Amino acid sequence: MIPTITISIQDGNDVISKDFEYVNIRPGHEMPFKFTFPEIQNREPILYDPEISFIRGIHQDYSIKVMYDETLKVHKDGHISGRIINTGQDTVTDVRLLAIVHGFDHKVLDMGQNITPIDEIKPGQIMNFEMYPDSAVQRDVWYYSCFALGDLSVITLNTQRNDETYTIRYDSSALISYPEFDETGESLSFYLNPGWPMQTSINFEFPRYSDTEQFDVFLNDEKIESIQSIDEMGNWHVAFTIEDQAYGDLVVKGFDPDATPTVATLIPDWVRNNAEWWSQQKISDDDFLLGIEFLARQQLIIVDETSSAESSDDIPDWVRNNAGWWSQGLISDEDFISGIQYLVSKGIISI
Repeated sequence: MIPTITISIQDGNDVISKDFEYVNIRPGHEMPFKFTFPEIQNREPILYDPEISFIRGIHQDYSIKVMYDETLKVHKDGHISGRIINTGQDTVTDVRLLAIVHGFDHKVLDMGQNITPIDEIKPGQIMNFEMYPDSAVQRDVWYYSCFALGDLSVITLNTQRNDETYTIRYDSSALISYPEFDETGESLSFYLNPGWPMQTSINFEFPRYSDTEQFDVFLNDEKIESIQSIDEMGNWHVAFTIEDQAYGDLVVKGFDPDATPTVATLIPDWVRNNAEWWSQQKISDDDFLLGIEFLARQQLIIVDETSSAESSDDIPDWVRNNAGWWSQGLISDEDFISGIQYLVSKGIISI
């Protein structure tokens, strides 16, 4: 089932309502979720009973399983660590593991999610994960339950463009195949296989070659309304919906044939969260260095290619202070990156 949840909140004299369409949920299973309303101004808002509606989803058995063994452990500070395994036959990308956080009276306290992204997990592969609750409830945490994947799997397609491999990613229950650029490199075509008997959304992710690229989407030569945006990694996203059981030639136009991919200049929230938790000594040096490794892989920090990542037991306290200030927005991304680059160059942090 795919639920749509409507939440209404009385904020002073105003009522704020939002609709949230959630991911595919198997019957008889629970799905963790948490919504935020940053626009609330009143100190005593009133939460009305939520409304929920369903449409038929797709029967989908996820291959990512939590390993219930001695490695699954709730720690004294309220966070949990454990391992997941891919029991299926296909590689799964962009794994977002969620769970419900319970208190000692079984009351739901929070929703947890893995703090570092899992880019991909191959068949049979085992990977570690950690979740942290909100600091306001960490002392009351008893256990975690209802582990689930928060997003549908992201599918990767490759095609040739100007004698180079061009990687496309998309998130949808629809099946899209046969990507191919035209001779100019400005138009990318696919075949959209016959879909499900319901309206379906498609979200394409393309490398950003130029800030001036403007995309239009066509299905069987008819233009479809779409939304274009840039994600936290600096990639283009083009999102749109298709009608019941739509199929045929899907074309995206507007690519810049001459430009080269731009380097993302934005830092993901999980790196900032890691810096905050590390500054508060909630996570280890190793976990903090995962974020620094990520910045190096994205070429936001230039390091010696011959060096390798390793944990440091003597990172100075002032580095922890810098990480805390950056996580609170007291210093800029550029200042934080420059500071880390200096630490790498001086051998204080090894990548």
